[in-house]
Amino acid sequence: MRRLVTLMYVGAAVAGLGEVWAGDAQHSAAQGSGGAHWGYTGPEGPQQWGTLGYPVCASGQNQSPIDITAAAAGDLDEIVFSYTPSPIQVKNNGHTIQFDYKGGSFITVGGKRFDLAQFHFHSPSENTIQGKAFPMEVHLVHKSAEGELAVVGIMMNAVEQKEKAAGGHGEGGDAWGLVLGALPAANGLNLTSETTIDAAQLLPHDRSYYHWMGSLTTPPCSEGVRWFLLKEPVGVDARQVARFRTIFDNNARPVQPLNARNLYLKEVGGGSGKGH
Repeated sequence: MRRLVTLMYVGAAVAGLGEVWAGDAQHSAAQGSGGAHWGYTGPEGPQQWGTLGYPVCASGQNQSPIDITAAAAGDLDEIVFSYTPSPIQVKNNGHTIQFDYKGGSFITVGGKRFDLAQFHFHSPSENTIQGKAFPMEVHLVHKSAEGELAVVGIMMNAVEQKEKAAGGHGEGGDAWGLVLGALPAANGLNLTSETTIDAAQLLPHDRSYYHWMGSLTTPPCSEGVRWFLLKEPVGVDARQVARFRTIFDNNARPVQPLNARNLYLKEVGGGSGKGH
């Protein structure tokens, strides 16, 4: 495993909360919409997004997140992960902690390439399984050359430090500790890495996944997003989960109706699906 190092502060806090990017703050691969400031509670909360200049959040029929209940076995392709180490920039954008990833890492599904743009976090998890939310969820946001979005979601369990965290290649616990150990608490604060982070080390061993067509989980709630939620959760240090929650106590949109959509489960034999 390539040695990962800690992250260093290089930005400065923006005075006050100010105006937060009102496009798609968490899924920045799809930018802009010109609506009002939004949040997760009160008059700016999810139930009001449709009245704040983001009508699709209220009228859309293929919205995310969802509750995973009965999923049909799907004749789907495996996700081939072709992730490489990358220098990253970390930022608190007022809605989540986002790690921007340099180009060159991608997934391939059904022969189509989606480049990794960034990953970010929600607590509790936005998607649920049989009505159960996990302590956290990470969304790895990808974009194709044609502008289509694909999000790989991973559920995150909080474990005590003495427990071995489950992660890609058996070393994901160390990678998660480094990532979650560098969370900027102030809105507008940016960090950069001394060397690299390898997103491949954040993946679970088993690459089986649930798949559905959905939307961004933040305004403007644009639809047509391909969702791939990995079946196996990862384990991360409970102290790091607690620290994230001191920054964002609840940055999760409630689950949305499945409506007429199909929900599939792709089982990957032997916990493979690795591109390298």
